[in-house]
Parts: sequence; structure tokens; C-alpha cells
Amino acid sequence: MSHYKVLNDFISNLDISSITSERKQTLSPLVEYIQEKVTNGESIRLNFICTHNSRRSHLSQIWAQTMAHHFGVRNVSCYSGGTEATALFPMVASTLANTGFEVQMLSEGKNPVYGIKFSENEHPVICFSKRMDDDFNPKSDFAAIMTCSQADEGCPFVPGAEKRIPITYDDPKAFDNTPQQAEKYSERSKQIATEMFYVFSQIQN
Repeated sequence: MSHYKVLNDFISNLDISSITSERKQTLSPLVEYIQEKVTNGESIRLNFICTHNSRRSHLSQIWAQTMAHHFGVRNVSCYSGGTEATALFPMVASTLANTGFEVQMLSEGKNPVYGIKFSENEHPVICFSKRMDDDFNPKSDFAAIMTCSQADEGCPFVPGAEKRIPITYDDPKAFDNTPQQAEKYSERSKQIATEMFYVFSQIQN
């Protein structure tokens, strides 16, 4: 049995009918952006931005990269960043591991670096907390996807972004150190996975 069977089963059980028509309108600028790039044969760079680059932006980055691969949308590079750097929250890594991703801690310390693999032969997504303008991220020709309302309101300008798309998610941090913590992180991860599945399912290659 493939190491990634758990992940593939999770993806095949996602229910896009759970996405409201209002939410689909929120997602449609991202669909249009990706489709335009695919149609023109251009590279697609998506930088998911949240204040601390610790939870929602990483979940979005990883699920977007995974769904691009799942639907065979080529030349997609997903990034994440914040208005400040903190650390990828450990619960995010364990939530992804429980979903079937292969999670490797590549370095330790206050801001550890993780390699997160969604397929045996694809490059892992390299995750660590960084500012949106970090050298690890693209400097131009990318879409900035604002995954939290603080970042959306707090960064009126994202240097180098050719398009800015607010797709905000509730912060699972509200449930840290509560009995519902694991459940709420997996709920948020599943919501993001479902929405990124929907986005990439709309793309005509």
C-alpha cells in the first residue's frame, strides 16, 4: 500500500458541495487568475499571506500545491509569508501528518524548517515562518492571497504582487490549549483542502 494512500483517500472524500455559492464567489478571482496563467502558458506563483505565517497561510500553501499536482495543473509554485516571522505551529505539522502527508523536520530551533511531501516523486513543500518579502518568496509576477483579515487590512500593499485576492479563514489558534484543539485544526485544514480542491478542479488545462 502506498504511503500516500491515506492522503489520496482523504482527497477523494472531500465534498465540494459543502462550499456555499457566496464562498465560491470569494474563490472565483483565484480560479480566474490561475486559468489566465494556464491559458497563456505562464508560470503560476501563489503567495499565501497571514500575519504570523504560522497556521492558515501554511495550510493554504500546502493544500494549493497538493491540489495543483492532483489535478495536473503544471508550473504552479506555492509560497507563504507574513507581516512578521514567528514559527510554523507544531499542531499544523501534526494535522498534516495525520492526513497522510510525509512531514520531516529539516532543522530545529525557534523557527524550524519542515519538508512536507504529498507524493513520492514530487519535491517537498519547504515550510518555515517568514516575512512575505523574504528572499525565499517571489519578488514579482505572483498573486498575494490574504488568508487572514488582519493581514488583508494590515497590508494594503504587497510589494511585487500583480493581483491581491482576499480568501480569509478563521484562525484555529482560538482553540489552542483547549480539548477541541486537534479537532478544530483538522476542521480548518479540511475546509482549506476542500476549497483548494474546488479551485483547481475548475481549471481547464
